[in-house]
Amino acid sequence: MAVPFLNSRNRLHHSMAWPGAVVSLESELEQPHIRISLPGRAASISSAIYGGGFVHLDHIVNRYVDKHYDCSDPVNDMTNFMAAYGYPGESSAGLMTAVKLKYTSIREERSEQASILCCATAGVGNAARAGSSRTTFAAYQPGTINIILMIDGMLTPGCMLNAVLTATEAKAAALHDLNVLDHETGALATGTTTDAIVLGVSGNTAYGVNHHYAGTATDLGGMIGRLVYESVTESIISEREDRV
Repeated sequence: MAVPFLNSRNRLHHSMAWPGAVVSLESELEQPHIRISLPGRAASISSAIYGGGFVHLDHIVNRYVDKHYDCSDPVNDMTNFMAAYGYPGESSAGLMTAVKLKYTSIREERSEQASILCCATAGVGNAARAGSSRTTFAAYQPGTINIILMIDGMLTPGCMLNAVLTATEAKAAALHDLNVLDHETGALATGTTTDAIVLGVSGNTAYGVNHHYAGTATDLGGMIGRLVYESVTESIISEREDRV
């Protein structure tokens, strides 16, 4: 099921995959952002600039910043932002994106073994191919493809990492099929120079399955791959069409 915020009056989405989870588009604020609020804390692994690593989360924020954003201390900047909007410091993760939030895409799917909510903002202005020689930077830049993947179910720590791997492969597949190129080398891109991901897992025992694997040959991995592929694709296409 696709639930895009694109050019829509709908600014609030109650998840069908994760009961009690709410996604909102906070577009009227001084600093617009996507907010995902959970009914309880979820085990998480992420590359978020704020609240990253292995933590337990009940709020995930994807904050829009101008593409020229330049901050010598992004962690402190994000800390101040989270505090200003009242997000709990110990259980929140914060991402930054230079992609306009109207290009946010949400995809959801339920199954007998787990249910998944995927929320992505994707732009390819700085598309890059991993493994190629190219210009690199020491400074932090806001994310261009940000993926928030919320899984209602039970996953082992190893399975959580496997899920991140599958999501990354699906992102690369979407870029390949959209013929997104590395702007320096002309090769097919595998991502951008500033991608980020947050994976959250509820630990819900109702499904009766504790997943140990999330590769592409598993039911769980298949769901992850489909949702990430579709969400990243939708966000990129929507931005492209808006520029035409």
